[in-house]
Amino acid sequence: MRFAAGFVAACCVVGAASGGAVRAQDSIPSSLTGAKGDPVRGRAIVTNRQLGLCLLCHSGPFPEERFQGNLAPDLAGAGKRWSEGQLRLRIVDSSRITPTTIMPAYHRTDGLVRVAPAWRGKPVLNAEQIEDVVAFLTTLKD
Repeated sequence: MRFAAGFVAACCVVGAASGGAVRAQDSIPSSLTGAKGDPVRGRAIVTNRQLGLCLLCHSGPFPEERFQGNLAPDLAGAGKRWSEGQLRLRIVDSSRITPTTIMPAYHRTDGLVRVAPAWRGKPVLNAEQIEDVVAFLTTLKD
């Protein structure tokens, strides 16, 4: 529940100038766990085809991974292109930035449709795993 309140506060602003409309900001600046993630664990999640599934759509600096996707941005240089908070929001719920994205919401559970019964109400990645992936992606500067 702490995450949900923080997520809403970090991502949405009710603007008087916009007539009270909610508009998404581009980052979640604070860690979901209150601590930095582990980039080694994050890399393992990104390259894991059963857990993160990132390489189904993304490519990156993973020479040992034979098959990588081409539907989404290359992860090489992700830490140079986006801040830690921007990466966090993109992983937690990319639809806050691009409503028509095909990227799954890795940590959002509400308002989703067509979710397998075994996954209803459960995030794909827990908060610690999100922070691990963020920590890894911030290391990708080239």
